[in-house]
Amino acid sequence: MAVILVRLCVSMKEESYLSLNDKIMMLPGQPQVNFQQFSGYVTVDDKKQRALFYYFVEAEIDSASKPLVLWLNGGPGCSSLGVGAFSENGPFRPSGDVLVTNEHSWNKARDNLMFLQRWFLKFPQYKHRDLFITGESYAGHYIPQLGELMIQFNKNEMLFNLKGIALGNPVLEFATDFNSRAEYLWSHGLISDSTYRIFTSACNYSRYVSEYYRGSVSSVCLRVMRQVTRETSSYINNYDVTLDVCTSSVLSQSKIINPQQVTERVDVCVDDETANYLNRRDVQKALHARLVGVKKWAACSNILDYELLDLEIPTISIVSSLVKAGIPVLVYSGDQDSVIPLTGSRRLVHGLAKELGLNTTAPYRVWFEGKQVGGWTQVYGDILSFATIRGASHEAPLTQPERSLVLFTSFLQRRPLPEISA
Repeated sequence: MAVILVRLCVSMKEESYLSLNDKIMMLPGQPQVNFQQFSGYVTVDDKKQRALFYYFVEAEIDSASKPLVLWLNGGPGCSSLGVGAFSENGPFRPSGDVLVTNEHSWNKARDNLMFLQRWFLKFPQYKHRDLFITGESYAGHYIPQLGELMIQFNKNEMLFNLKGIALGNPVLEFATDFNSRAEYLWSHGLISDSTYRIFTSACNYSRYVSEYYRGSVSSVCLRVMRQVTRETSSYINNYDVTLDVCTSSVLSQSKIINPQQVTERVDVCVDDETANYLNRRDVQKALHARLVGVKKWAACSNILDYELLDLEIPTISIVSSLVKAGIPVLVYSGDQDSVIPLTGSRRLVHGLAKELGLNTTAPYRVWFEGKQVGGWTQVYGDILSFATIRGASHEAPLTQPERSLVLFTSFLQRRPLPEISA
């Protein structure tokens, strides 16, 4: 299985548009479905024989007329297939030896869940299809840069009909995002008053991470982080402070976003189940996947040489340029995430709106999923918006699939989130 795993979702007018070699006849243990799936490789460098792996899912209804949606997970180096498609918003979830239907899969929003730069060279019929890019975590770096690149390409030739960008619990500005963790942990009772004071004065989290990735953690930061870790305990899921952990495997989605101990009724062992499923030879064969340079598939990998300190480069300025270019941007936060807390994201969006001179067009208010509050939202200039998903984790579609689907559908259709209970 390739390590750069991009889950893309596209629509097809006719099956012949995609290589028949990429068509998935049926995944092992998969229930019957009424949509097609494809997976394979899109070459990005012929000379160096580099390619990106993709997994494509048709919309359940009228896929030929639906937009394209690209989903990207973070890390960097974490799998959009294993984390995104099989744990969050794809059509199936692994359960033992079989797959079960995800009733809140995003292809039920009547969109086609794919993309890559060279995808359009291989399949030009998608060239002018409406395109949305979504993702979470370190995708707060990937997605704005990708959007900016598309706008640059469009100056020479209209290749990408980019209609919107949605960023979930994203890393947008290193210090603001990371230093909001102390207040979040304290306000949720995970650390004491005295620890909160030293976590905001003696050594804040951005300083610790910066030192950690330079290989020179100071004695004061080491002391502070040991105290924070001792009080929060290794049996708390920092990606969702209210979620139980899989006690057989306390895993981390990303050593970069969270160099502490981390994990994922929500199947709290979904990481293990996904890894077991995707490491099966019959599954890899069905996905047309090849292990390249690794002996075992893992949700996150360091086989690619990422520049870790790029984490400190802000991308909020790129988001600003996208909004100036007329691209609608939604920043949303699972409100139980202490890794990239909602408070930092909300502060960044509000500051960006102020910088751009955008007036509040929809004041801060609750939104609903069914008869329950789905979260809170605020809109600026009808082009920049912030929303929370109540009860959701860093990986919002995993822990609050219904509410995430409502948010995503509203985003695609450019309509306000529901204001009253259904």
